[in-house]
Amino acid sequence: MEKPTMPAFTANPVQFIKEVTNELKKVTWPTREETIKLTGVVIIISLIVAFFIGGLDAGLLKLTSSLYKR
Repeated sequence: MEKPTMPAFTANPVQFIKEVTNELKKVTWPTREETIKLTGVVIIISLIVAFFIGGLDAGLLKLTSSLYKR
C-alpha cells in the first residue's frame, strides 16, 4: 500500500485547487433531511451530557461543602 503524499500547494496552487475540486466531487454529501436529523441527535446528546455533568458538579459541590463545614 502506497503512503499518501502531502500535496505541494506552494509549488503549484492552481493544480492543488483542481485536485481539491476533483476530490470534493467524489464526496457523498448528506441530504438536507439527514443533516437536520443528525444535527438534532447531536444537540440532544450534548444536552444530556451537559445535564449529567451539571448534576455531577452540583452533587460534588454539596458533598464537599458539607464535608468542609464540619
